[in-house]
Amino acid sequence: MGLLDILLGRTKPVAPDLDRLFALPSAAVTLEAAAGFTPSGSGAVCFATVEGAAFEQTHREVQALLDADADRDGPPVELRRDDYGYSWLVSQRAPDQLHLLVNDLHAVNSSMEVNGFGPQLLCSLAGFGDDAGRTLALVYLYKRGTFYPFAPLPGGGQRRDNALELRVKAALADDLRLEQDLSRWFPVWGAPGL
Repeated sequence: MGLLDILLGRTKPVAPDLDRLFALPSAAVTLEAAAGFTPSGSGAVCFATVEGAAFEQTHREVQALLDADADRDGPPVELRRDDYGYSWLVSQRAPDQLHLLVNDLHAVNSSMEVNGFGPQLLCSLAGFGDDAGRTLALVYLYKRGTFYPFAPLPGGGQRRDNALELRVKAALADDLRLEQDLSRWFPVWGAPGL
């Protein structure tokens, strides 16, 4: 970054640090103590769909890698597309295997990045739930290197529980690098893994 960039207020984009995903298991302990949310065992990586043989090959390799895990019980890794045209690679683990789910999310992100598809990565999320039937996702923004909570209100519709999201933000301030710009807390309506 040069002097002209500084004078004009331009900044370098934050480099993604995928190792921040490994903070999720300890953040889950804090989240359960502070708000009563426990891991659901579901998680997903969202990326912009790219056409082409190289992307399809990378996609198949990632899916085969995760499906080959001998510790995996339950459904295999699944590819889904949402109503907005984005692709989601969804992983299911037992609720007490958040550390394995985080490994899955990290492996998908790393493989995409190594194969040159880092710019297509949008976010990763890990799902949580409470005894009242509410759901919550901790969303990792790949391009920002930060997390934010997303809490849809139960009962359908596209409404968020903003009070819960802010409470979770305050509770996890010491556990995760949280996105401070609330305008970047994008809703992930209908996200698989939530």
